[in-house]
Amino acid sequence: MLPQSAQYTKKFLAEHEADILLHKAAKQAFDDLGIKKLPTVKSLQAEYATLLEGKKKDYAEYRRSREEMRELLAAKANVDRLMGYGEERQNDREKEQGQDR
Repeated sequence: MLPQSAQYTKKFLAEHEADILLHKAAKQAFDDLGIKKLPTVKSLQAEYATLLEGKKKDYAEYRRSREEMRELLAAKANVDRLMGYGEERQNDREKEQGQDR
């Protein structure tokens, strides 16, 4: 418990209770992580720039992979249609639905 000199008045506590709880939760989180000193804004900006650069590179690779996947799915659908797999699957689904009823 807080010493008497650090106690809040009822009026102050009522007005600022949410801020006080948020501050206490943040302090507890930092204490749990063992953080004694917050990082500087400059170091956070440098880390953010590095992460953003990596994200852009990874996202470009993701777009290429997604486009390749779409092309492969289109080719698979074409092959399935040519080979008649789609009709067999449709017939199987109709049979399953007929048995369920």
